[in-house]
Amino acid sequence: MKVLVLGSGGREHALVWKLKQSPKVTEIFCAPGNAGINQIAKEVNIKADDVNALLDFVKRIKLILRLLDLKFRLLPE
Repeated sequence: MKVLVLGSGGREHALVWKLKQSPKVTEIFCAPGNAGINQIAKEVNIKADDVNALLDFVKRIKLILRLLDLKFRLLPE
């Protein structure tokens, strides 16, 4: 299963670290990630709030699971 984690903080790093331990997870992507996350996940050079670019990426890689921090708003208020 392919997983995309949105964000670049400590919570996202912990999620990526734990996901990496699962035999069901084949690829982990993180947007935008950070130096620590990028050591264990594939960096996606897209801002976490760039919805159109993220949708294009998700379609291109046929993403199964997406995890994001609740601070990100994908829809305008």
